[in-house]
Amino acid sequence: MEKNQQNYKNLSIVIPVYNEEKYITEILSRVVKADSLKLTKEIIIVNDGSTDKTRAILDKLEKEYKRKKINISIFHKKNGGKGTAVKYGFTKTHGDIVIVQDADLEYDPNDYTLLLSPFFRSSADVVFGSRLVTAEPHRVLYYWHSVINHFFTTLSNIFTNLNLTDMETGYKAFRGELIREIAPKLESAKFGFEPEITARIAKVKGVKIYEVGISYSGRTYEEGKKIGWQDGVRAIWEIIKYNLLS
Repeated sequence: MEKNQQNYKNLSIVIPVYNEEKYITEILSRVVKADSLKLTKEIIIVNDGSTDKTRAILDKLEKEYKRKKINISIFHKKNGGKGTAVKYGFTKTHGDIVIVQDADLEYDPNDYTLLLSPFFRSSADVVFGSRLVTAEPHRVLYYWHSVINHFFTTLSNIFTNLNLTDMETGYKAFRGELIREIAPKLESAKFGFEPEITARIAKVKGVKIYEVGISYSGRTYEEGKKIGWQDGVRAIWEIIKYNLLS
């Protein structure tokens, strides 16, 4: 056992879901099976107004996992975007550590051990899972996405004075008390959650932020990737807004 591991008992995993009928059963199965380094899992799923068969699948899965006495809670809300769903999910958590898990298969729950390690070893407050500085498998996809991601991360770093390599990563882990304190202040409804939470975290006095390399199996647009160029344009404004105006 790591020196600080005894300070952590529970892990909350927040999963925002929007039209993921193809993947939700598999990702939930992987989350349940993933090694959480002996932390008890609490799984919080927020269905963000899905219009496909996601809700019916979730209702069935909730009954199935309840019978197995697995701690899972599913909330259905009108569509508001990832930021809205994640914010709501944070308010429902009880864990000592909270991880955001996208509902697709781009991020692998087998990497939870990597995300948790800095909490145990170094009393981290926040851990970013970098897709760019890693020896883990990384699917090769869109060149311009990587260029744009580097630009956003650099712009964010200029304002926050952090040296992150992957601000836009979907894998972020937080000390539970910290994220539940910040959650009511979150404003971004959609993918602006990433620059907003980074800006707000960076402003916390004495916060200890770590970054670990993770694996990544990105989706193509044909496979269901949702982020588009409009989100990119919006991200520039959100980086400026949440660093300078909030």
